[in-house]
Order: sequence, then structure tokens, then C-alpha cells
Amino acid sequence: MAVKLRLMRMGRRHKPFFRLNAIDSRTPRDGRIIEKLGHYDPLEKDTAKQLVIKKDRIEYWIKAGAIPSETVAELIAKVGIESEHYKDLQARKAKARAIAKKKGKLYDNTQKTQAKKAAEKAEAEKAAAGEQKA
Repeated sequence: MAVKLRLMRMGRRHKPFFRLNAIDSRTPRDGRIIEKLGHYDPLEKDTAKQLVIKKDRIEYWIKAGAIPSETVAELIAKVGIESEHYKDLQARKAKARAIAKKKGKLYDNTQKTQAKKAAEKAEAEKAAAGEQKA
């Protein structure tokens, strides 16, 4: 049985709340769970209450061969639990970023918004310089 660590969506519309569970990989997202390992509330203001997990149980499941989803891997890395899969994910992202930079393309939305703001700023400076000349 292949076990995955993944999130189960709870809450209501526009008020997401997620449970972190150990689940058989063949079951659906909201299917039968093996063990509840914690919860994640993205709308919580207090960062200590935002992610509540059972650190020892997560480490146990990772040592037992459970594979965390990308989101879960990033969440548990914030707490200090790094898995091999998270390291592989970071390496793939770095490689993709390097390839995009080599081609002169933007990799993610953050870079796109930064480039857009820089272009708008340059355009505003040109317009201000044009008004001063006139």
C-alpha cells in the first residue's frame, strides 16, 4: 500500500480549512484516511495557529516511505521536516528557473509582476521627462 501525506479540504466556500492526513494513494482526496496528522488554516492571522501538526508522526510516516504532496512538503519544511521529495522539488524548480533565465523568459508570477511594475515605472519616467522638455 502506497501512503501519501496530503491535504483534505474542509470548511466552506471562500473559507478554506485543510486537514493533513496520511492516506492510501488510491483513495480520492476526501476519501478514507489512515491517520490525521494535523491541520492548516490559511486564513488564520496567528502564524502559530495557522499550521498545527504532529511532528513525530509525520517523521514516522516519511521514514516508513510515505510521499508528501508538493504542498504538504512545503508546509512541513517550514516546521523543519525536510523529505527527499522536497529536496527533489527544490532542485527541479531551480533547474527550471535557470533554464527560463537562460532563455530570457520569466519563470513565475512574481517575476512577471516585478517586470510589469518595472516597465510601468520606466514608462512613467519617460512621460515625466517628455513633459519637462515641453
